Amino acid sequence: MEQVLVTGATGTVGRHAVALLREAGAEVLTLSGRDGDLRDPATFPPLGGVTSVLLVWPFATAEGAPEVLRALAGRRVVYLSSAARRAGEREVERLIEEVAGEAAGKAARDPAREAALDAAGDATGEWTFLRPHAFAANALRWARQVRAGVVRGAYGAAGMPVVHERDVAAVAVRALLEAGHHGKTYTLTGPETLSQADQVRIISEVTGIPARWEELAPEQAHRAMVAQGWPPVVADEVLRAQAALVPAPVPVSPAVEEVTEAAPRSFREWAEEHADAFREWAEEHADAFRTAPRPARPSGDARRAHVGSDTHPANGARPAPGAAPLMRAARIHSFGDASVIRLDDLPIPRPGPGEVLIEVAATSFNPSEIGLRAGLLPEVFQAPLPHTLGWDVSGTILETGAHVTTFTPGDRVFGMVSGAAAEYVIAPADALAKAPKTIPLADAAAVPVAGLTAWQAIHEHARLTPGQRVLVNGAGGGVGLFAVQLAKLAGARVLATASPRSAAAVARLGADEVIDYTTAPLPTDVDVLLNLIPDAPQPARTTVSIAGGAGHFVMRYDPAHLTTLATLIDDGALKVEIAESHPLPDLAELHRRAEAGDLRGKVTVLMA
Repeated sequence: MEQVLVTGATGTVGRHAVALLREAGAEVLTLSGRDGDLRDPATFPPLGGVTSVLLVWPFATAEGAPEVLRALAGRRVVYLSSAARRAGEREVERLIEEVAGEAAGKAARDPAREAALDAAGDATGEWTFLRPHAFAANALRWARQVRAGVVRGAYGAAGMPVVHERDVAAVAVRALLEAGHHGKTYTLTGPETLSQADQVRIISEVTGIPARWEELAPEQAHRAMVAQGWPPVVADEVLRAQAALVPAPVPVSPAVEEVTEAAPRSFREWAEEHADAFREWAEEHADAFRTAPRPARPSGDARRAHVGSDTHPANGARPAPGAAPLMRAARIHSFGDASVIRLDDLPIPRPGPGEVLIEVAATSFNPSEIGLRAGLLPEVFQAPLPHTLGWDVSGTILETGAHVTTFTPGDRVFGMVSGAAAEYVIAPADALAKAPKTIPLADAAAVPVAGLTAWQAIHEHARLTPGQRVLVNGAGGGVGLFAVQLAKLAGARVLATASPRSAAAVARLGADEVIDYTTAPLPTDVDVLLNLIPDAPQPARTTVSIAGGAGHFVMRYDPAHLTTLATLIDDGALKVEIAESHPLPDLAELHRRAEAGDLRGKVTVLMA
């Protein structure tokens, strides 16, 4: 029976290799970071009977590799390199060839040893290099973003034939157990070239989660990667590689099928196998969250994460035992201008009776938050300091407190919750509604404040009836875009004022007439004026205002109305228009832009 040592045995490829080797009848010895130190041969299991080694070297440099390779000398070595062939990988490949040559020379000088090895069928210093391109498993880094419905990055058109990690393992097993692979280098790919945006589309189709690719400028993507813990130099390298794949996608290699005599698996097959990792928080995930620390920001070694690496950040990095699970939150510790907003690391809270813990997909920016941040109207905005910003929320329930019967972990919800500008938030279960199913979860965060304000203005305050003429003054804002649609659904003839920048969206959403308020006066022959602009004239029999004047009102939070809006969205009767989306670290800049008059429509703030 062949005895094979597999390093990185719990990694992306290693765990598949272990399973396939055992299926083939081999005896497998394993080594992972939990079992020993790959750089220290003294921690290896006994190697006396080992004939071949699958070497996964999860380090950015070749430091320590010479000692390890000499300890493995005389055995068949299959090295999981990568198509990127960074400097450390090139050096490990060179060392493998060098040590193999030394072992072969020793055997040649010792005829008795050479004869014994030949009789045993042992390979004297044979080597094979595997150079996979992008692993399909790298898509797992998007899991939280997919649940939120928006995957953001640069170079969405970058094309690569992503390879199923099991196919890489299958090639490795053939090279470990069969003759004929010595000195071979196999470039491994999947069966088709897909862009990053294509991968997100396929994941969305397979999981049933509405999700889209959202293109970022390279500098935005770089900033986001660094904020997530990538060393700047590695982020630069990854983005350069992706940029090169837009005009010149990686071609498909036949190596997987040539070696294994089986067609490589498609990315769609991989996505079907891993759908649950994207689709929902299964109960075992919630259990793990409750009992284990949250993954720490990956280390520099983990963040080397090249295309095709078995140590991609998607595989996770664990914090020190006992480390408290933390989340990021946008908070103010004093009132003032936008500079008082800062990102704090806080312990992730636990839900009490009647409460749920939400993994936040997004919040949305509301102009009224400027007043809260500045300390205006303290009788309205009661905000003890320090205070976490955000009211609108959409996300996935991760944990439920006692006596919660309406929701379970994995449910997708939206609502209004104080402190929503954080990666996790506690909410009363009875303050939430099931999120719409047909739009990205992050987009649902645009609905609560703006949608409820528009709904109550149209149906409770204006009491709009079919055939009435309604003027929505300031229709290009978040409330206005919903109000135009709801007024049309009520059977009204809708006139709307909008700037040239938002006129097209207002017309697309159903306004019968769009008036450029910068060049034309307001019409006077209307039944209802929904006024969303301060100090506007009121040429109507009924005026409803959220910006001062007659009929002024403050929205009342009602989850039942949210459920009605969700139904309208899922029926296709109500559209959710997202003008912009930004990551949480950009929240202060959004406040500055809003105060400068440079923000229009609904803007969502994403947590992933």
